[in-house]
Amino acid sequence: MLNTPTLDHTLDDTLDVVAKETAARWVDENMPRLSEWHTHIWELAEPAWREFRSAEWYVERLTAEGFTVEAGSAGMPTAFSAEWTHGTGGPTLLTYAEYDAVPGNNQSASVTEDSREGMSRFAPGHTDPHSALGISTLAGLLATKHAMEQHDIAGTLKYTGEPAEKMHGSKVVHGLRGYYDNVDAIVSFHPFYMLPLCNTARWDTQCGAYYSKVYTFVCDEPESWQLSANPNSPIPASHSAARAPGANVALMSMYTSSRIMQDAMLPSFGGWSLSDAILLDGQATADNLPARVARIQYSWRTPNVEMAEHVLAVLDRNAEHAAQIAHCAVDVTWVARSRPGRTNHVMATVLYDNLAAVGAPSYGPEAIGVAQEIQRNLGIEVMEKPFLDECEQLITPQDAEEALREHLAPWQHNWTSDDYVEMTHYAPTVRFYVSRPALKSPAGAGAYPGWVMNALGGIPATIDPTIDVAGKTIAGTFIDLLTKPELVADARAEFDARVAADPMPALLAADFEPPIELPWPDYRTRNDVRSWG
Repeated sequence: MLNTPTLDHTLDDTLDVVAKETAARWVDENMPRLSEWHTHIWELAEPAWREFRSAEWYVERLTAEGFTVEAGSAGMPTAFSAEWTHGTGGPTLLTYAEYDAVPGNNQSASVTEDSREGMSRFAPGHTDPHSALGISTLAGLLATKHAMEQHDIAGTLKYTGEPAEKMHGSKVVHGLRGYYDNVDAIVSFHPFYMLPLCNTARWDTQCGAYYSKVYTFVCDEPESWQLSANPNSPIPASHSAARAPGANVALMSMYTSSRIMQDAMLPSFGGWSLSDAILLDGQATADNLPARVARIQYSWRTPNVEMAEHVLAVLDRNAEHAAQIAHCAVDVTWVARSRPGRTNHVMATVLYDNLAAVGAPSYGPEAIGVAQEIQRNLGIEVMEKPFLDECEQLITPQDAEEALREHLAPWQHNWTSDDYVEMTHYAPTVRFYVSRPALKSPAGAGAYPGWVMNALGGIPATIDPTIDVAGKTIAGTFIDLLTKPELVADARAEFDARVAADPMPALLAADFEPPIELPWPDYRTRNDVRSWG
């Protein structure tokens, strides 16, 4: 068994102690199944808003486990909401799955850089990996359910399927539609992705604001300036109209002006970023006519809403002028507009105590052998202990906070971005991390290629310890909250005080519709042959 606390029972043992042992034993006994489930989701690797088979798998699994499941929750085809209740009374606790993969990151679960068989290297792959995020929380959920049944613990478990996390797609919608209402506590998990946040919980510095918006340039009359140039043309639009400005011109004007302006949008410090992506909309061929439609998506991460709004003003202005330059109209579509997160010290303390009881992940001989083979294939001297030391160590939330603050400006209260922040505005929430496998770099060398961490996230020997520790930690935290009403009350009191001190209303309208119909990268299966669609 991995990381299962050894408990010597006495007559003084309390309900939470024995229930936690029951839950941990469930994780141990079901680890082969959990590992298989993870491999399945990791191999599906479906991109944002197109995770149809991944969501279907979760709906079927949860239904089989006795949950009442709503598929397509909040009008999102690849979302779901599941609920299970035991007994009467008790708190309502929530955790969630994510399962979107990232286009352009196709990597096999192997020790060399290689695409999964039969697929383009530009197909999606799990990078964080969200596959492990989902199966870890599912492990904690089902282990808690088992312990509640075995020890007759009352309460309600809620579990949501959150698609399109990479673009903050679903949590803001679930929140606006009331799916987090009447929840007493939320546990948010993510595999470690940056130091010092490894095997710990966030303390004061939560993630910041995230905005994402699509600008669509539409050119209905691109050749209007040429109408009198060739009155004898047998067709309304002369072939020479290809020279006329069109949607692509507007898009490129927007792209270049925003790139030029990027350094002037905000101060160079504060950890903010701006990303862009061109969405193809059936306009990817060169004909003798100018493009009628072109879309570009911008996503930006900032420490606070004020900074995010300033970037928004610059982009909106650039889009307006780019459209005018190219004789186009411009339509806008919000993808996400997330508030900075709220902290909850009560929740962070409860969770970290449970993480400390379980212990950090430990990588055995098989995992070490995999890591050493990767080093050997990269021409790196093989290390006896190839994994980052921090991957097998705990760090308290307070110590992680202190180390994090050393790199941040004093005025900066939030850092980087993740959409769990929306949940923190509906119920007391803790955000925690368990290490995913990461390798030590040789002295004087740079980071490993990106494919290495992606591959390690798909190899059972290296990723299963993450699932084991996170699942047991979530179950232990839930059991504490289910059996100790004072913890729930204290967490709620802290939440209410923080809301009163700093109200932050939602940034999108209650009837906001998720942009599922935009031409997001798709990945379809036809007759068991995988291909881009």
